[in-house]
Amino acid sequence: MHDIWTFAGSYWWLAFPLFGMTMGAVNARAKHREVTARRRHREQLELLKAQSAALSPADSGEAALPAVTTTPTDDGQKRIVAAQDAVTHRWLEYELDAAKLINYPAMSDGRQPLTAAFLRAKKVADNLRPAAGETLSAEQLREYRDAVTDYEVAFDVAERDARRVKDAAFTADERKRLTTAKQLLTVATDQAATPNERQLAYKRVREELDGLILLSDEAVDVLEKKVALELPRERTAPPAPGPTPETAPGSAA
Repeated sequence: MHDIWTFAGSYWWLAFPLFGMTMGAVNARAKHREVTARRRHREQLELLKAQSAALSPADSGEAALPAVTTTPTDDGQKRIVAAQDAVTHRWLEYELDAAKLINYPAMSDGRQPLTAAFLRAKKVADNLRPAAGETLSAEQLREYRDAVTDYEVAFDVAERDARRVKDAAFTADERKRLTTAKQLLTVATDQAATPNERQLAYKRVREELDGLILLSDEAVDVLEKKVALELPRERTAPPAPGPTPETAPGSAA
């Protein structure tokens, strides 16, 4: 043991290069994992494109993206930005609508492979999106266009799959809770119901969805505003005027 400590005391300086070598190996592994993850993401998106090869712009209801030439134009860039906004709008229809999320819960479940692929494609497109007043170069515009195309394809595939499977991933008891929540949601947003009835139904909706579907903060805010709508108040006649001094009993003639 004394010999070990003597060796360590004499060659303490070896700790620095060994530490550097260790950190270099760790960083190399981390970089390798990052490169691998990016490659897998690209391969998955290519697979999604192949699965959607039969989907034409007319079928999806979206306009075809403009071809990118060597000289970028503001018009072409605006069309690509508009195409990205159109997909985001379709996504927000699920994110902000509790009824749609109940009907197609896979659209809010990042654990679903197709939903996760769509969310990753969205992040890539968002990162490449030009800032207000910025004009992308031809190369940047081409990369942004490809990202938006990936975003569109990934969303189309995720949406079709969510509409296909619906609530198949849930157990029989969980599907029953979803059905109950859907029925209560109708009451919670019905202006013909009393405020107390709407509030009670809304509370039950949140209880039934707890642990099944995670509503975004924005979806909760939209839903609560619908629930809080006041019923139209009936107009009442003004009160009858009281007796005047001239007509009051006991007044002088």
